[in-house]
Amino acid sequence: MAIPTRYRPVLDNICHGELVMTVDMKSTCLTLSPLPEWRKFEEKVAALPALDDLGEMLSRFVVGQAKDLQVDSSGRVLIPPELRDYAQLDKKLVLVGRTQRLEVWSEENWNAERERSQSDYRSMLGARDSMSDALKNLSW
Repeated sequence: MAIPTRYRPVLDNICHGELVMTVDMKSTCLTLSPLPEWRKFEEKVAALPALDDLGEMLSRFVVGQAKDLQVDSSGRVLIPPELRDYAQLDKKLVLVGRTQRLEVWSEENWNAERERSQSDYRSMLGARDSMSDALKNLSW
């Protein structure tokens, strides 16, 4: 997968092209994180109580399936086959920026997720009373 040109200098500055890719537990996509951000996440997971079921799942499935990647001189990374299979990646990929990480989607899965999310978002906006204060006060 080619990293878009606009992200390459940022990734080089943040992590010298050292990335970590793993499965996303909520969606059929992959997450791509700069190594320093990934380490912060790993520390948080490691600090969870040993008998915490969610912590166990995160450790086993997200951390356990993480793969170290290096951006090559052409700005590309090789996605391991087991991760490609998990995310049902084919020819067309969609990269979605998520503050400290990117999501990697198959075009088909992304289109379905976008439609579902837009419908859910509209429903949530109608139920503002149940939103946290942080969300109610979020502005652009």
